[in-house]
Amino acid sequence: MSEPAETTAADTPPFRYTAAMAGEIELRWQDFWESHGTFDAPNPVGELADASHPRAGAPKLHVQDMFPYPSGSGLHVGHPLGYIGTDCYTRYKRMTGFNVLHPMGFDAFGLPAEQYAVQTGTHPRVTTEANVERYRAQLRRLGLAYDNRRSIATTDVEYYRWTQWIFLQVFNSWYDTAQRKARPIAELITEFETGARGVDWSSLSPVEKRKIIDDHRLAYVSEAPVNWCPGLGTVLANEEVTPDGRSERGNFPVFKRSLKQWMMRITAYGDRLIEDLDALDWPEPVKLMQRNWIGRSQGAHVTFGTPAGDEITVFTTRPDTLFGATYMVLAPEHELVPALTAASWPAGTKDAWTGGHATPAEAVADYRAKAAAKTDEERQADAKEKTGVFTGSFAINPVNGAEIPVFIADYVLAGYGTGAIMAVPAQDTRDWEFAEAFDLEIIRTVQPTEGWDGGAFTGDGPAINSARTDGDLDLNGLGVADAKTRMIAWLEERGHGAGATTYRLRDWLFSRQRYWGEPFPIVYDETGLPVALPESMLPVALPDVDDFSPRTFDPDDADTEPETPLSRAREWVEVELDLGDGPKRYKRETNTMPQWAGSCWYELRYLDPKNDKALVDPANEAYWMGPQRDGDPGGVDLYVGGVEHAVLHLLYARFWHKVLFDLGHVSSFEPFRKLYNQGYIQAYAFRDARGIAVPAEEVVERDGKWFYNGEPVTREYGKMGKSLKNVVTPDEMCETYGADTFRVYEMAMGPLDVSRPWETRAVVGSQRFLQRAWRLVIDEETGAVRVGDEPADEKTRRLLHKVIDGVRGDMEELRFNTAIAKLIELTNGLTGLSVVPREAVEPLVLMMSPFAPHMAEELWGRLGHEGTLAYADFPVADPALLVAETVTYPIQINGKVRGKIEIAADADEATVRSTALAAVAENLGGREPRKVIVVKGRMVSVVL
Repeated sequence: MSEPAETTAADTPPFRYTAAMAGEIELRWQDFWESHGTFDAPNPVGELADASHPRAGAPKLHVQDMFPYPSGSGLHVGHPLGYIGTDCYTRYKRMTGFNVLHPMGFDAFGLPAEQYAVQTGTHPRVTTEANVERYRAQLRRLGLAYDNRRSIATTDVEYYRWTQWIFLQVFNSWYDTAQRKARPIAELITEFETGARGVDWSSLSPVEKRKIIDDHRLAYVSEAPVNWCPGLGTVLANEEVTPDGRSERGNFPVFKRSLKQWMMRITAYGDRLIEDLDALDWPEPVKLMQRNWIGRSQGAHVTFGTPAGDEITVFTTRPDTLFGATYMVLAPEHELVPALTAASWPAGTKDAWTGGHATPAEAVADYRAKAAAKTDEERQADAKEKTGVFTGSFAINPVNGAEIPVFIADYVLAGYGTGAIMAVPAQDTRDWEFAEAFDLEIIRTVQPTEGWDGGAFTGDGPAINSARTDGDLDLNGLGVADAKTRMIAWLEERGHGAGATTYRLRDWLFSRQRYWGEPFPIVYDETGLPVALPESMLPVALPDVDDFSPRTFDPDDADTEPETPLSRAREWVEVELDLGDGPKRYKRETNTMPQWAGSCWYELRYLDPKNDKALVDPANEAYWMGPQRDGDPGGVDLYVGGVEHAVLHLLYARFWHKVLFDLGHVSSFEPFRKLYNQGYIQAYAFRDARGIAVPAEEVVERDGKWFYNGEPVTREYGKMGKSLKNVVTPDEMCETYGADTFRVYEMAMGPLDVSRPWETRAVVGSQRFLQRAWRLVIDEETGAVRVGDEPADEKTRRLLHKVIDGVRGDMEELRFNTAIAKLIELTNGLTGLSVVPREAVEPLVLMMSPFAPHMAEELWGRLGHEGTLAYADFPVADPALLVAETVTYPIQINGKVRGKIEIAADADEATVRSTALAAVAENLGGREPRKVIVVKGRMVSVVL
């Protein structure tokens, strides 16, 4: 599908801008930038401070890319799209006077390197470091202007030392709901010790005290149902499981298992995570995704008693419909299921309720076993048949005293809400379907709109059938909002419930049963309770092991027990430490942190990567990320990455950042002030008659059809990837065209935030543009500079300043494709001149430099300037030259254009009118116009 960028004929001019010449220029300037530290950004204080830097003390700009995972296959042309975009933007801002911090690092922990280690025995660090070096070389070859002194990888021991330090801050904190912030755990202990919390602290044993404190920590150990993926040998967070119940990575089956895991209490921050979105300059779809994921709901907790004395608590967003609750449903895993399972079926139990079993115990046991084999997604699918069994017990509806049957059903999940629901079939579609399937009573509590044809009614309307016989509570006639308020007040007065806010968001599952991740800075003593290591013992380095795989590896076996690779490193696990009360034996935590840990805070380490005394010096953090004004959240000034990280990475990073803010470690309460989602580069792929992908670069197009080795193939459009054999690498593009041509093509393809198709043959258009710009300065035959020092003519000068003004506006808004179009317009305008004026060509070179930095540097030097243009002033338009001298008016007669005039831009309406009528006098034939309309600056319309 590709074609040569240029011919290799012997008559090619010796100084033509070719791929070979571009390569020589590019490598030379990359060496120059590296040896001179051209793109190093000075800090206010510390090792990276530099008072002599040309931007020391200047306004700052912190721009960051979502850093890549360094895979073995390296980059393809789709990966650098955002990186080139931020590079163009930061080069421009550097030239407009900003001290620009633009770093790059590597999210290097993770499963791929570990799985490769399992298969080959190669240590993950060896693979990872080789991949990182390959990425660094590829990024350097593209001329990306990073401050390489700040480069980090999450696998660097000195980096994850501070990841462990942040974990300790979270572990040693609790969330004070009154102050709405995290506070040190020591302050909570003081409150217990002084009796401020109403607990007889002195009467408790040391272990009891520790358990109470541990239950308040922001990082805690919990035994709860988790997503167990035997195929990966680890548990997964909810966000890492696909809608069809498989692992996002590897597509393995995921099962629910009850395991002891580390959790992060992100739910404590639910309100702040929602509210603070309003302060961020983020795309609205991303904000909406976060709001929906957090899923804040307003309603009430309601308590249903049972004849046996047990109480079932539900959360409902519609307490106004309580009179219509005709049955209850518990998740099969709910803790009260055993107690509510009756010894025998009560009189009058319907056959549909028993599941064909002789006793409730048999029915419940059978149903729970089947539910355990399903994923959450399967259980909650709207289209699935509603199933369930009666427990044999009843609950008491608190508003009317009615006894209602208690079922278990798999469409209710233990991990959401309270794991129990009150079912109001008349106002909920799923409850209606269940009620119909099990022949349960349906009572409407909201009057449907006129013409309603049956089924559950979920809209607004006046309450009906909603009054107690004793007159103590009457909602009839009230709208939904008023009925909710009245019902919540009644529940609270009678002790049957209370208003409440709940969240769809679950606490963050933070353990992984694998090797290649950050070790926890936690040990366990003889009580089995966790003990935090002191900061002086950090980092806790990963030990070397020979076996990187879990003990069993059956991807389809839900009963596979996890055994972490670290648990087999007995000398590392079982240690003797002195933690302040003498040497004792401890066991280390053998799970590792998830890959998200290292990417939760890397924006902070970029600020002060050499600091071995603190996560970041306060002065450096305040300078680069501090709030600029009241109400400003602070954070990275521009953060660019894919929309696929809208929930996982961004939500987790916001949570960690807020904990650090609460504890006084950072001055910004959000990590990323502005977010920009770049689009994607997609590519055509081709398949033969068997449906097998064939190499895209070997496909030939003839008469609108495609052929591979002479045989017809079909074309499809989608992602670029090895499996589709349609990968194009930036290395190939640099070799064939040069890095500058590749950069210009990617930026000119379309708006940065829109996905676009890759077409290798179109790259030559960008190369020709650069060749035309090169010829403006360099004689292709002699290599001499052909620029004249004579002033530019008025037309050229006006074109120049129009382009300068337009390019500046485009660069500020990341409209790189339109900026390049304007530069092409200026280049074409200058190409027709016999002598190109320096006055015009030097601004062109400076404006091209963000996109084609190597060629611009070379031309700048040949034009007589020393050193780099990286800190040269970006051209500024002269406002006087942006005002048009003349305006062209088309002249319409009865709606048809019959002529045009060019007239002074400041001509008054009478002059425009008389001039226009004179110009079309022949068309008027002596007739007097009925009306003449002058649209200022646009047109003249004559009506006869």
